[in-house]
Amino acid sequence: MWNEDDVKFMREALNLARSAEGRTTPDPMVGAVLVKGGRIISMGYHGEVATPHAEAWAIQKAGEETNGSTLYINLEPCSHYGNNPPCANLIVRAGIREVVCAMKDPNPLVNGRGFAILKKAGVRVRPGLLEEEARQLNEVFIKFITKKIPFILMKSAITLDGKIATRTGASRWVAGGASRRFAHHLRNIYDSILVGVGTVLIDNPRLNVRLVKKVKDPIRLVLDASARTPLSARVLSRGIRTIIVVGPKAPKGRVEALKKRGAEILAVPAPGGLIDLKRLAKELVKLSITSVMVEGGGAVNASFLEAGLVDKAIFVIAPKIFGGKDAKTCVEGEGVAKPSEAIWLKQPHVERLEEDILVSGYF
Repeated sequence: MWNEDDVKFMREALNLARSAEGRTTPDPMVGAVLVKGGRIISMGYHGEVATPHAEAWAIQKAGEETNGSTLYINLEPCSHYGNNPPCANLIVRAGIREVVCAMKDPNPLVNGRGFAILKKAGVRVRPGLLEEEARQLNEVFIKFITKKIPFILMKSAITLDGKIATRTGASRWVAGGASRRFAHHLRNIYDSILVGVGTVLIDNPRLNVRLVKKVKDPIRLVLDASARTPLSARVLSRGIRTIIVVGPKAPKGRVEALKKRGAEILAVPAPGGLIDLKRLAKELVKLSITSVMVEGGGAVNASFLEAGLVDKAIFVIAPKIFGGKDAKTCVEGEGVAKPSEAIWLKQPHVERLEEDILVSGYF
């Protein structure tokens, strides 16, 4: 069904879409390639939210050449009015004869309606080329638009023996330079980064983007049921949005002081003094936060896993050993009772980051 040229042009569309990584939220990443006579005549991608869609850019640049062309695109053309008019209708008017698409748009406002418009107008539609790659590219959008809950990544840098710090609490640096740059790349593309107040008290992190070319700084989220975040903490630096998640019993004086330092306060139930993470996830949706990178300590990681909220995990493993029965590990909490109860990482992927090893997968 697919030939080498089909695959080549779709990969070009996927690469175009990925070039806007971190800038389109809450929209998906989309790339479009127009082909005629076996050659590319125009390309476009969705650059950021509220700007023209990929198809519109490609069609506009191609002009009259669009008549009789083939469009390669990684996501079904939209069929509704939002920040832009329906792209499916634009494709029909442009005289495009065929659309090769990686996947159907799971947005309930589209979900096959774009394909239906095209087929009704006589446009040939061939969906499903490199679908798995397309779904992985827009995994955040898919989760957010279908489940109405943020996509949650748990990221941790650990030693061979699973430690995230020494017995004295020192943690700089567990992993090497390439791994730290990769962590800042993730901060660049996720909407928010989350830590517990313990990390703030011990490490006083900035939680911003520094080691790579900056697209944006993530929204900083701090789980702090009792509002213990120091007023001098780096996460309260101006210019970056910071949300302190507190419990209903947080001291009002501390809450007001944090507000005066520029922090937003999000009050969430905290049974037993621990933030209700499922309720937090629902509140983050109201703030249009589509993705969260959890970069906290072992207790925070365990809480998210126990709540069943983690979609994806990334473990960067440094070839070193800290040792120490009291040294912190990346997942604490109560843990499972038997090996058969272990939480399995699905679709595991392993790669090198200079001297470190990166293991990623899904839950």
